[in-house]
Amino acid sequence: MTGGPDVEPGTAPSGGSLPGGSPLGGPARPGEPALRWSSRAGSIAEIERELARIWAEPTLTVSGEGGEERRIAARTSVMNLVVVARRPEVGERAAATIAGLTGRHPSRTLIVSSVDPDGPSTFDARVQAYCMLPRADAPETCAEAISVVAGGESGQRLSAIIAPLLVHDLPVTVWWPGEPPLGSRQATDVLGLADRLVVDGSRWAGDGLDRLARLARIAARGRPTVFDFALVRQARWREAIASLFDHPDFLPYLRSIRRVAVTYAARDPHAAGAGELAGTNVVKPVYHVAWLASRLGWTVDSPLATVAGRVGRRPDPGAGLMATLRDGRHDVVASLHPVVSPMPAGTTLRVEIVAERRGSELRAEVTAEAELVRARAWRDGEEALDRAMRAPRRTEIELLMEAIETAGDDEVMAGAIRAAGALAGRPAAGGIS
Repeated sequence: MTGGPDVEPGTAPSGGSLPGGSPLGGPARPGEPALRWSSRAGSIAEIERELARIWAEPTLTVSGEGGEERRIAARTSVMNLVVVARRPEVGERAAATIAGLTGRHPSRTLIVSSVDPDGPSTFDARVQAYCMLPRADAPETCAEAISVVAGGESGQRLSAIIAPLLVHDLPVTVWWPGEPPLGSRQATDVLGLADRLVVDGSRWAGDGLDRLARLARIAARGRPTVFDFALVRQARWREAIASLFDHPDFLPYLRSIRRVAVTYAARDPHAAGAGELAGTNVVKPVYHVAWLASRLGWTVDSPLATVAGRVGRRPDPGAGLMATLRDGRHDVVASLHPVVSPMPAGTTLRVEIVAERRGSELRAEVTAEAELVRARAWRDGEEALDRAMRAPRRTEIELLMEAIETAGDDEVMAGAIRAAGALAGRPAAGGIS
């Protein structure tokens, strides 16, 4: 947002900002966001001064009956949303997503980006107020948005920027898009201010397993609570799998699962370079297994490791991963299989579950395409179920809305993340063993 025009894409402001930071006038239309204030600041003290001016400016009021003045803009008081963007362009993309939530905003949004860590100390901020008119006879509700780009030493101490700009006594959600340096001093300091951490594990570099293990340790501590877009995107897969075992004929097999196989998309190693399959992000495939493990009480006996395959004298990076879990007295074998596909690398293509009970076998398969999820089952080789369900993919705006509006702890999510850490080979204390 910093360095761009006063009006962000996707808004419908009336009028333009005045030098020094002033309200923007003009009538608002119900349901359309409007930029009501925009100003610049060069320090935290100046930001605080501009925030105070937003709500003290007399031109933000209109005359009521009997000559009495009433404020037309009511400040929302819900929460703080902090976006930590390691690059300004990441912050701009996050700002575009947040703009889609205008009218359901937290009371204050703070986007902090760092540039040129070895350069001179710099600080450039924009302070804005976005307002929404719910209906013609209602007052506008407004939320503050602060964008900070800090360079040099200032950009290395993000928590020192964030802490004084939070609305005290309101919960703090930290959205860390991209590659959060989990385990670093910078991340530890920022997360010490947070009640919830929002990430997208499917966007991490490499296979994502090391960072997933660190995320599991955060989830095991319980604060901040963790919300991973990658896991929430799979809700339609989980619903389809659960619906299979809602069938009364299949329910007895639930405690007799012996194999879980997840097939996921990978690039052609010949086109992308040697080792490309090994570098595919597998966070989403891992979460399928982790969710089942956490809900069915499985423990990890042997964490994920490359399947024994060879190219000449070297291990085959495209052979996939395998882990062994325990369901009481029995082993459950979990495998992740990469398949060359035009789909984005790491996308789940198929989840297959095999259960064996009293000499009978149940094989279930879930696939998804566009807005449809298909669940099929075979018992002893005979097709027993074929069901298609409409389940649209969630947009990033919808995911962020859910992250903001979900109250309290989500034990299903926390349990799946802890199990994923154990599958990655670094179990979290107090989590799945």
